[in-house]
Order: sequence, then C-alpha cells, then structure tokens
Amino acid sequence: MPWPLNIDPQQILLHWMNLAILVGGLYFLLYKPVKQFMAKREEHYRQLDQQAQDKLAQADRIHTEYKEKLEGAEEEIRQSRAKAQQSLQQSVQEQLDQAQAQAELIVSRAHADAERTREQALYDSQQDIRRLAETAAQRLALHEDPFDQFLDLAEGGAAHESK
Repeated sequence: MPWPLNIDPQQILLHWMNLAILVGGLYFLLYKPVKQFMAKREEHYRQLDQQAQDKLAQADRIHTEYKEKLEGAEEEIRQSRAKAQQSLQQSVQEQLDQAQAQAELIVSRAHADAERTREQALYDSQQDIRRLAETAAQRLALHEDPFDQFLDLAEGGAAHESK
C-alpha cells in the first residue's frame, strides 16, 4: 500500500539520516571548534581584564606608597631646613661674637695708642716748656733787668709804629 500524497517512507528516512549526518558533521566541524575558540577568546579577554585590574591595584598601591614617601620626604626637608637655619643662626651668632671681640680689641688698642700718644705729647710739651724756660732763663741771665728789656721793647715798638 502506498502512502498518501506520494510520500515514500524510505525517502523520508534517508532525508532524516542525511539531516542527522549533516547536523552531526556541522556540530563537530564548525559549532564545537567555534564554541571552543569563543571560550578561549573570552577567557583570554577575562585574563587581560584581570591583569589590567591587578596592575591598576598595584599602581594605586605604588601611588599610595610614593605619596607617603613624598610626605616623609617633605617632613625630612622641613627638618633639614630647620637644622640649616639653626646652624646658620649659630654661625651668624659666632661671627657676631668674633666681630664684637675684634671690635673690643681694636677699641682697647686704640685707647692704649691714644693714651701713649697723649703721654708722648705731654712729655714732648714738658720738654719744650723746659727748653723755653732754659732759653728764657739764659736770656734773662744775659740781660740785667727784665724791666729794662720791657722798656726797650716798648720803646722799640713805639718807634716802629711811628715810622
């Protein structure tokens, strides 16, 4: 007995078998390799993303460490500046003290030199007064009367004025 509408069961079975072989072949030849390729690709990008996130975390950690080191360095710089200013002030004070000591030494030497100069001038003036006194005494000894000398000088001065 034939099947209605000219349907041959043997042909249907062969078509189903061809379809099964085609689907199986395509599954093993195309779908499975493409699926594996996509899984590998997805895993690769997942690893890249994970590596990028790890590197970002490491960069953040390094950034934090450097920030802390920078703050520590700023503190060290501040302390170094304070020490430098302190040593500078100490050096300036020492130089001022040395300058003050030198000034006092110069002033004391100047006072001593002035005292010696004053004493020398006093001694020289005393010597000059002695010489003048000796000269005056010698002149007085040569002239008999100082009153007569005065009169002679007075008359000579009057005579000079009248001329």
